[in-house]
Amino acid sequence: MGNRLTKIYTRTGDNGTTGMADGSRLSKSNQLFVVMGDVDELNAHIGMILAQIDALSTQKASVFSNLKNSLSIVQHLLFNIGGELAMPEYKGINESHITWLESEIDAFNEHLPALKDFILPAGSLLVSQTHIARTVCRRAERQAVNLHLNNDQAISSNALKLLNRLSDWLFVLSRYCAKVEGSGEVLWDKTILDKFDQ
Repeated sequence: MGNRLTKIYTRTGDNGTTGMADGSRLSKSNQLFVVMGDVDELNAHIGMILAQIDALSTQKASVFSNLKNSLSIVQHLLFNIGGELAMPEYKGINESHITWLESEIDAFNEHLPALKDFILPAGSLLVSQTHIARTVCRRAERQAVNLHLNNDQAISSNALKLLNRLSDWLFVLSRYCAKVEGSGEVLWDKTILDKFDQ
């Protein structure tokens, strides 16, 4: 980090603009900052998953030790996407990161039963938090695609791929956490609303 932040508030954004790494200023309503905000929000939700794991009993938390490392890597990758958005010349996401996520998805899936029913975004605190992160990731991806359509230089194709794969990773992770925790998955029940048709 070239410059250390010594003062948190600068008042320079009071007019509704934000400074970019190259010194230029853009409106805070710019689509670029919508994506930055969604990626930042997603990163905070990943942090909450880590906190949920830490809150588990020591015995259960130890089972998730490898997962904590993976979640930390994901947080750094998301931070790199933010870096790419702030500094277009910076490339923080490459194909090897996407390949890593795919290998993680495959590894999780090896421990899971075949998916035969729709899964509701519910369950334990950990599983529910993982689903929240997944939905925020989907939103971040939608906003990133919108940014790419309007300014294809603003976000790299690798960053778009990573967001797409990350939502898959989070979906499989929610299932994996439910299995490891022993909390179970909440399945969609097509009969639950039948009483409204009577």
